[in-house]
Amino acid sequence: MNKYKRITLDGLIFQNPTFMLVLGTCPTLGLISSATSAAGMGLTVVVILTLSNVLISLLRKVIPNEVRIPCYIVIIATLVTFARMLLEKFVPDLYDSLGGFLALIVVNCIILGRAEAFANKHNPLEAAVDGLANGFGFTCALTIMGIICEFLGSGSVFGLHVMDFKIGIFATPAGSFIIYGLSIAVFTYIINQFEQHRRVKANRLARTNMLDKEVA
Repeated sequence: MNKYKRITLDGLIFQNPTFMLVLGTCPTLGLISSATSAAGMGLTVVVILTLSNVLISLLRKVIPNEVRIPCYIVIIATLVTFARMLLEKFVPDLYDSLGGFLALIVVNCIILGRAEAFANKHNPLEAAVDGLANGFGFTCALTIMGIICEFLGSGSVFGLHVMDFKIGIFATPAGSFIIYGLSIAVFTYIINQFEQHRRVKANRLARTNMLDKEVA
């Protein structure tokens, strides 16, 4: 498999930071009651994760090993500061809805984890692909759960009224926790079924090849 395809599929699906690795739970549980806030946080993380991955990859041979984590935090904090300034200037409503969770991106374990596990060991292009894949994996997960929570809890989707029937608990952190747990269960089940099907197919192909060799 092409290495860039593998990096992309891992970030989006097989090593999805939200559903498979269960990282970044603080903004997940705090923001998925609104689809707009969830999508906004996800896209902000995409930009910061991709840029931080590229910068850390470029500087990986310069940063001393003993202080690499503090250096990562300085780079990420600088990017987050710029992001906060831009959002406050151009998208004030989104900036207000994200609140303190925006500042917490600095210590988001997804971003620090990718910096430590991937960016400082690979070239800038690979690091960029990894950042985009994991960022969009995080964004898709948050947005899907945000749509479900907002629909059930407020009867709307992205602020647009859909129905009058509401289930109040899904507009609260408790409801977000329920949706998060169920989403992980469903996603994990689908991935396990896919992996099982792929193993069965591979075993069947191997047996067929073996029989062909015996006949030959």
